[in-house]
Amino acid sequence: MSLNGSGWSTPISSTTTLSSPPSPYPKKSAIPKTLYENHHIPAYHLVEHIASQSRTSSAVYLYDVAEQVGFGTLTDKWSKAGKEIATVLKLQTRAGGGLGLIGRLSQGTSHDAGSNAVLTAYTTPAGLASMASSFAYLPPATSFSRLVIQVPTVTSTGEGLALSPSLASLAAVWPILPNNIAILFSATPQQTLDFAAISYQLTNWHAIHLFDHYSSSREVGHSLTAPPDPQDHGDSVHDVMCRAGYSFFEYSGDSEAVTVVVLLNSLLALKIKTFVTSRQINGLGVVIVNVLRPWDEATLQSIVPSSVKAVHVLDDVPNSVTQGNLYVDVFSALWDGTNNRSVYAHRATPSQHQLYLGNDNSFLQFLNTFAPTRAEKPLAEPLSLRKLLFFDTPYSSLSRIAHAVQELFLANRGMVARLLTDYDAFSKSGGVAAHRILLASGSNLTSIPPVAMALPLDPLSNGEADFLAILDQSLLKSHSLLQYAKPNSTILVDTSWTNAEFSHNLPADQIKSIVERNLTVFAIDSSRLAANLAGAPGPVRDAVQNLIVHLSFLRLYLGPGAEEAAVLKVTQNEYGEVVQGFSLLKINAHAWSGLRIVEIETSFLPVSSDASPLLKNFESNTITVDQNVEGVIQTGRIGSWHDAAKHFLFSATFSPSAQPLRALRPEIPDHTYLVTCTVNKRLTPLEYDRNVFHLEFDTAGTGLKYSIGEALGIHGWNEEAQVLDFCAWYGVDHNRLITIPVVGEEQKMHTRTVLQALQQQVDLFGRPPKSFYSDLAEYATSSVDRHALLFIGSPDGSSTFKKMSEKDTLTFADVLKKYPSARPGVEKLCELIGDIKPRHYSIASAQSVVGDRVDLLVVTVDWKDSNGKIRYGQCTRYLAGLRVGQKVTVSIKPSVMKLPPNPKQPIIMAGLGTGAAPFRAFLQHLAWLARNGEEIGPVYYYFGSRHQASEYLYGEEIEAFVLDGVISRAGLAFSRDSAKKVYIQHKMLEDSEALAQMLHDDEGVFYLCGPTWPVPDVYEALVNALVKYKGSDSVKAGEYLESLKEKERYVLEVY
Repeated sequence: MSLNGSGWSTPISSTTTLSSPPSPYPKKSAIPKTLYENHHIPAYHLVEHIASQSRTSSAVYLYDVAEQVGFGTLTDKWSKAGKEIATVLKLQTRAGGGLGLIGRLSQGTSHDAGSNAVLTAYTTPAGLASMASSFAYLPPATSFSRLVIQVPTVTSTGEGLALSPSLASLAAVWPILPNNIAILFSATPQQTLDFAAISYQLTNWHAIHLFDHYSSSREVGHSLTAPPDPQDHGDSVHDVMCRAGYSFFEYSGDSEAVTVVVLLNSLLALKIKTFVTSRQINGLGVVIVNVLRPWDEATLQSIVPSSVKAVHVLDDVPNSVTQGNLYVDVFSALWDGTNNRSVYAHRATPSQHQLYLGNDNSFLQFLNTFAPTRAEKPLAEPLSLRKLLFFDTPYSSLSRIAHAVQELFLANRGMVARLLTDYDAFSKSGGVAAHRILLASGSNLTSIPPVAMALPLDPLSNGEADFLAILDQSLLKSHSLLQYAKPNSTILVDTSWTNAEFSHNLPADQIKSIVERNLTVFAIDSSRLAANLAGAPGPVRDAVQNLIVHLSFLRLYLGPGAEEAAVLKVTQNEYGEVVQGFSLLKINAHAWSGLRIVEIETSFLPVSSDASPLLKNFESNTITVDQNVEGVIQTGRIGSWHDAAKHFLFSATFSPSAQPLRALRPEIPDHTYLVTCTVNKRLTPLEYDRNVFHLEFDTAGTGLKYSIGEALGIHGWNEEAQVLDFCAWYGVDHNRLITIPVVGEEQKMHTRTVLQALQQQVDLFGRPPKSFYSDLAEYATSSVDRHALLFIGSPDGSSTFKKMSEKDTLTFADVLKKYPSARPGVEKLCELIGDIKPRHYSIASAQSVVGDRVDLLVVTVDWKDSNGKIRYGQCTRYLAGLRVGQKVTVSIKPSVMKLPPNPKQPIIMAGLGTGAAPFRAFLQHLAWLARNGEEIGPVYYYFGSRHQASEYLYGEEIEAFVLDGVISRAGLAFSRDSAKKVYIQHKMLEDSEALAQMLHDDEGVFYLCGPTWPVPDVYEALVNALVKYKGSDSVKAGEYLESLKEKERYVLEVY
């Protein structure tokens, strides 16, 4: 069986699923008899299927607010795939946005005249409110010209934009809707399906169908029956509803009730109905309104028992002073002044509605105001009902585990398994996903409540989940998730923490929850186990990792009596014996041995409530997320000054981090500092052909600390004049704003001017890789340029690329000028080129000596290309042009150049040219130790350059160190000052006996810094010394030097 998730085709057929199967994914259960019996298809997908058919609608108007809650995206995909469905038109929500629909229905164009114009619109309650005023102009509905609006009832509310099923936004809409619109409400998946079909059978009515999208219609795992077929007779709303087995009102409860609650059909209505019927409360009934318009007073009067004395009407309203429209309708129908009956108004704001739905205590307190009861829980659930809760991050490799678990149970015909997924997109970067699963077996399966009702994610929850899995260990540090676990239940955490680390890493409040609820915590490191089995990251490893977590869950679900063989048998029935080329027996063995119980140390319990950081609550604020977000790379774009202004106006959005960032360039992985140039001094004569210069930077107040031998990373800029010249040639305004990804983090963007981007970030004058030519070819408008670029980027063009790169030394800018028809937008160009990388230079000072200062020794890199043009290295050109007082961004990079731990160990230093830089730092520190009375060992210093008069770098300091006894022996080689060239290896041969003694007998350390070319000669000189004076042969001497590398006593830093 393949563990790779398959996609799904459209439009829907009876064998397709409407969500990507998990990986790993069990064998499918039998193919459902009809599309509607398919457990994998949620009800709202079926609504789209019905609404988008060309025989049902002539056009579907998809509003943006509907897409934002995940409704209509499937219809849009079908349309783009060229399926035979109604025309799909995407619109933005705005005030008066319904006028376009009115115009189409009025057949205002000759093209539309006489054509079928049954229009469907997808929107939300908020969207419906914005277009409601336009409906006053609706023409009469006919069998060939009418409007049907499908409305998923979910709305963002409050400061956190939490999703709510409240219809408060429509409180002011009901009174202004014209009388020729039928308004239907559904709350269960079957009702949602049936009412969607009914809304198209009302041939003489426009229709608005509002269905629960907070839970029921999104649940996966329901088996539904096909909706009623349309009939040619009986076009009244009452007749169509009756044929489908529904009425305008649904009464439940005591037939001789004294008190009745009336409310629109919704999730809250289902909760009250379930409470009334399951608890059999004497004297209490509930009336659920399925059809608000047309209003049927006679039917309402007929279903309300004559014994009723108090009618309580619950309206969704935006605030407590708004009068609910349902109350007005019910009052006019049930109160006449002679029946001694009272009608009371109850106004539920969005926050109250959410509280009644998610918090049982608040719900019971509300009902107790007019129907006192001793019930401790509002719902009487089947004894077999089990509630599972999985938390993960939407883009992780384990994000489909809950789906795999549900599929495993769906394969058992005697069980019900329902899944609901919600996302919190704001409380954590990348979001948090919550997957709720209800499992039940037995006969009374119809009494299972909606998932959101049975397992609410309310912050005040007392804990309803029988099993809780947290598949991202970072969530334990950031979110309060353990509150959802039922006391004495089991927790599974996928984590790399050891048992010893677990209590240390957990916030104290989480430990408190574990102790107070008596939770049993199990941990498994699925990533490590999968890596041991499958090796390198990839789809196979992800599948194995999923299976390991799935097996661990199954073991815990089966309870303490679970045996390894039993778990294996269950999974073999679903997956087979081999998964992705690995034996299931082997994977199960790894999962079994890797699952461990975690003992929580109570010593970490908080002393006070202020002792631990405040944890976030999970708040469902989005229904869909882009599952491919990791594969999406943010691209640059050109904009105006408004892009930059947004960062100031909405700083909380663009800079959400609670902790202030101390890094100067937070987008760069290395910690950066802003230092000031205080010295820029040329060391070689002006007439000399090499510009070697000494730099000093003031680090006072920056916090910069460095160790002996470390390197300083310079975050250099391109030359401004060159950038301005390029902008003028490229035809781009250098003051224009551009938004591009930050360095090293493509998912984050920042806004800069084009000049800033090209000068400070984009490596415009660097050397392009081969792939750049192929990428640039896509933008070439000239056939000659395009084919030339494609050739250079191909394997056949390797020699041409090598010539252009090594001989011509072309930069990105040069390539663009060479092929002028290839001119992508500057925002795309920034993406193609990439960022300037910091250049690292050995630090030429010891902080123990110079204090708040860091020194560099740099040589300007320049050369002539094949055309005789002088070229310069980007960073050395930047450094050479630094002025005193100029600020420079720097970072510190560790190095292998470290002084030995014992200052008495002999030290041999060999440096060529600017390779003297780290040895200056060594000598400064050794001199400081000697001045402070500490004994230092022998120091041999070898230095080589071309001319002593021009390039004896730090010569005066070297002579002083020799006079002070810090340097025991100075071997200076100036190759061009004598007829016979002398190099440092020749000076080392003169000291062969001493070098052999220091390296072989005295634990000496050898360092070489500079270009790579002398490495073989220096190596040979040391080998000869060991052969000559330590009785070794060349092979053993070479092996001995290699062994010194492992001990960090033979250190090379060459370039």
